[in-house]
Amino acid sequence: MIKKRNTQVYALGQHIPMSAHKARKVVDQIRGRSYEETLMILELMPYRACYPIFKLVYSAAANASHNRNFKKGELIISKAEVNEGTTVKKLKPRARGRGYPIKRPSCHITIVLKDISLAEEYDYNYLDN
Repeated sequence: MIKKRNTQVYALGQHIPMSAHKARKVVDQIRGRSYEETLMILELMPYRACYPIFKLVYSAAANASHNRNFKKGELIISKAEVNEGTTVKKLKPRARGRGYPIKRPSCHITIVLKDISLAEEYDYNYLDN
């Protein structure tokens, strides 16, 4: 029996201080693209969420090259998701002794990279008879 080699690596960023909606706007642009193209897109986009996502993509590629000996030129973003994290709730003092609620959202971002050269090489269907 031939084992299928695992071709995916990931990086996970937790408790990033921004709303998940703003981070999803950037993540939707990079899903399915190559590693180099993703880095260029993230450097040129004018959103605040680009920098933490850039760091996660760079970290996932470093994990791929160091832990699995993958080449960075053959990596694509196979999965990128943003989930809501905890929300810090505070009260800000306002006029006439009232309290005004302040919500500070956070999000969790997961970036999964896939090596396309190994995926094509080991993409066979073996049937047990």
